[in-house]
Amino acid sequence: MFKLLNTSVLLFLILFAPTNSFSAETEGYSCFGKPYETEYSANEYITHHLSHCVVDSPLGPIHIDSVFYSVFMAFVFLLTFYAFARKASAGIPGKGQSFIEMIIEFVDEQVKDTYHGSSKTIAPLALTIFIWVFLMNFMDLLPVDMLPKAGEMMNIKYMRVVPSADLNITFGLSVTVFLLILYYSIKIKGLGGFAKELAFQPFGKAMLPFNLLLKVIEEIAKPISLGLRLFGNLYAGELIFMIIAIFTAGQGITYLFDIGVIPYALMQFVLGLIWALFHLIIILLQAFIFMMLTIVYLSMAHEEH
Repeated sequence: MFKLLNTSVLLFLILFAPTNSFSAETEGYSCFGKPYETEYSANEYITHHLSHCVVDSPLGPIHIDSVFYSVFMAFVFLLTFYAFARKASAGIPGKGQSFIEMIIEFVDEQVKDTYHGSSKTIAPLALTIFIWVFLMNFMDLLPVDMLPKAGEMMNIKYMRVVPSADLNITFGLSVTVFLLILYYSIKIKGLGGFAKELAFQPFGKAMLPFNLLLKVIEEIAKPISLGLRLFGNLYAGELIFMIIAIFTAGQGITYLFDIGVIPYALMQFVLGLIWALFHLIIILLQAFIFMMLTIVYLSMAHEEH
């Protein structure tokens, strides 16, 4: 387990490298300072909560909130697994160790069933992706205003706490997976073999231009579909939580003592609970899909045609 964890640390550093490669337009937004409004209309409320905390850097504007929470979730994952790895024993495991071992065995079984190569890094990579993406997705289950309100107390004007609802983060992950696909394709097949696969598959040498066009589109579609699928599902889930929160938007804790607002507060609680229970399945499923597609793509990279 400790060897697996060490590999996961290295893979995290690789995965995080391209996170800031894609940056959204930030004109008109700043990060720090007192909020202009204490109460919002529905449109202002959603617009405010969809705005990122953006800072300038030599690399361009960076969504510092997405970077912070993605790194924070990575450390939660690494430190938790490290703590259980240190306490692991050959005797009867505790509930925590049993749960961790169950996750590792589950991921390892998926890799054995799907991946047909011989690389020892695929299982740690799959484990890292599954847990890390799930933890980033899990931030969507926190109350919509909890962390942003805490940020406002520290003069942070804008804060989004779900890293996987940021296209920069999801494309950072998917582009890294794409680079690994290219790396293993060239490593296993050689540069010439990979070039032949692009040029001569699936219709033979006579259809070289058509083959090349199809293969390029197929390869480019992999990171795009990976990134957009995760982003779209989490962005939509985040937006629905905001819409539910509009029932008491901008009222603060005082709405609890306002008899006229109590029905709206109860409606918000019931709808939020129902959506949270359903969304829990979505965030787990999206982490699993991202992991499985990564394994499948890397398995395809190891196969020679």
